[in-house]
Amino acid sequence: MRSRLSPLRLATAGVVLLVVVLVVLVTRQSDKFLEVPDPAHSLTGLVKVPGGMRHQDGGGIYYVDVVVKRASLLEASFSLFRPDGSDLIQQNAFVPRGITYQQQLKLEGETMKASQAKASVVALRALGFKVRARAAGVRVVDVDPRSHARGLLKPQDVVISADGRPIQRQLDLFRVLSQHRIGDVVRIGIRRGATRRTFRIRTIADETDPHRAIVGFIPFEVIEARLPFRIAFNLKDVGGPSAGLAFALEVLEQRGRDVDHGLKVAATGEIQLDGSVTRIGGVKQKTIGARQAHVDAFLVPADGDNAKVAKRYAHGLRIIPVKTFQQALQSLATLRAKA
Repeated sequence: MRSRLSPLRLATAGVVLLVVVLVVLVTRQSDKFLEVPDPAHSLTGLVKVPGGMRHQDGGGIYYVDVVVKRASLLEASFSLFRPDGSDLIQQNAFVPRGITYQQQLKLEGETMKASQAKASVVALRALGFKVRARAAGVRVVDVDPRSHARGLLKPQDVVISADGRPIQRQLDLFRVLSQHRIGDVVRIGIRRGATRRTFRIRTIADETDPHRAIVGFIPFEVIEARLPFRIAFNLKDVGGPSAGLAFALEVLEQRGRDVDHGLKVAATGEIQLDGSVTRIGGVKQKTIGARQAHVDAFLVPADGDNAKVAKRYAHGLRIIPVKTFQQALQSLATLRAKA
């Protein structure tokens, strides 16, 4: 004798199954990431310049960022469930092949520190200070588990020579390694605090290019600058280079230059030691974030397609493309102040 499931039991089973599927889709992470807009943030209180003062005119300098998080299976499968203005991206668009997610976060942190150093140099030079700054080696962010450098190199070591040749920039190191085959031994000179050491390290194959010899560590530029005073930045977990332009503008504002002219000004762009402003990522989300903060103008790099993308999502927000820090200052000087 066979018992038949009643329609009610079938419906109940279907609902239970649907709930289980939804729970899995919501709680399980996919292998993709979401770039999500975040309202622009005022730099008031986040940058502290000795002897600094602010104009009490209602204006301010704002930085913009993008929230990057792993997408749930539900968000990855259905665009309807993604936050407004967000984009789904492949993992390798945020985490380059050959490094881990945690290593990428460390790299983002180092990039932020370099951005702050460059912004300080550019801003103080614009104020008339004579500031000496130069590229001063390649910092070890992390060491590849496959590398023969494990146990020799440590995070925060600074590579200053390779095969006896001085290393100032990553390109210098790449040029030396390009003359080596996989398995060759290269002499790496480092600065660790106040001490200097030299190691003989056998090269390994680059995972992204099996024919290229590498030492096997994540490198990052070191900026050595002699500032007349220390400028403090407190952005906590924010990483990346894109706040450089905003930082430099804020330093000038605090040192008595009326940069914003009573307006709320958002800015994004990687700033270089020569004052040039170079392209950044996440422009769509950053433009939306600037709009959400109701700023009066948004400065973006003219480099690449940054300005084009920003104008596409401006929806009435004034977009000001800039190539250099001086051009940014000149553009802001022409903005009409609030009545």
